[in-house]
Amino acid sequence: MLHRPFRKHQPPTLITWGKNDGIFTVEGAELFKRDIPSAELHLLDTGHFALEEEVDRIGSLMHEFLDRTINKK
Repeated sequence: MLHRPFRKHQPPTLITWGKNDGIFTVEGAELFKRDIPSAELHLLDTGHFALEEEVDRIGSLMHEFLDRTINKK
């Protein structure tokens, strides 16, 4: 049910995910990618707190993603 709107609307999506997260596993990221095939997925060498461990990298990915998607319109 949660993913139904994603399947219908296909929003531009950036997924940053800790590949060593024991709570939200890589399979969860792959479910988003399955429902939004155009999503950009980055599996980072982090655990559950990816943003704390890779804040600069995730910030850069966000800026690049927004430049490619939002700013091109």
